[in-house]
Amino acid sequence: MINTINQQLQLLKLSGIKQALKQQLEQPNLYQEQSFIERISLLLTHEIDTREQRKIDRLVRHAKFRLPAQLNQLIYSPTRNIEKAQIRNLSQNSWLNLHQNILITGATGCGKTYLACALGHEHCLQGKSVYYIRLKELLESLFLAQADGSYRKLLAKLIKYDLLILDDWGLEPLSAQQRGDLLELIDARYGYKSHIIISQLPQENWHEMIGESTHADAILDRLIHGSIKLNLKGESIRKQLNKLTDDDQLS
Repeated sequence: MINTINQQLQLLKLSGIKQALKQQLEQPNLYQEQSFIERISLLLTHEIDTREQRKIDRLVRHAKFRLPAQLNQLIYSPTRNIEKAQIRNLSQNSWLNLHQNILITGATGCGKTYLACALGHEHCLQGKSVYYIRLKELLESLFLAQADGSYRKLLAKLIKYDLLILDDWGLEPLSAQQRGDLLELIDARYGYKSHIIISQLPQENWHEMIGESTHADAILDRLIHGSIKLNLKGESIRKQLNKLTDDDQLS
């Protein structure tokens, strides 16, 4: 009978119930005082929890984060210009529900990408769809999609993400094609999706990086209006970690 039930649960894709039932059968003393309804409730709760965890794992996997970052591992210090209260607020969904953007700027190595990935990971845990990509890679993908006829399909996919994280913003000037593609994407997401922009280029230089004023004005108006600005400061985290490693080797 147990084998038959397990086969039925497998067929119905109820792996959470199957695992919980196995636990109840292996440890009957823990459940003997519970009623039939209570034990059924435990099985169903375990199934719901299992499905929720699978969803989170899938969201994190599909986000393709550059770093396995988590908010509880952030380094806070006055010199970094990061406050716990602000990050705690950003870890909640209010800014996403308002379709705001976060602009993270700062020198190379100061932890911009780590912070963005940590925020993205936190929102995956809350059931939001997130996607991380470098701006250059994004623009190359859109260019190739134009060539092979899959542009609209790719654009539709990118539009659906609750949060799009664009890293390495402003490393090089944009071409006319790139400006057009970027504007179409940003415009399609404007007003009901959010972005995190990561750049070592100061915000006042973004207009020049984008180029042609009409496109630059349109793109920046949609990204900057109502955005949350984080300007990270301090010595490079990489240099600090490398220094600690070197000191450990010398000691």
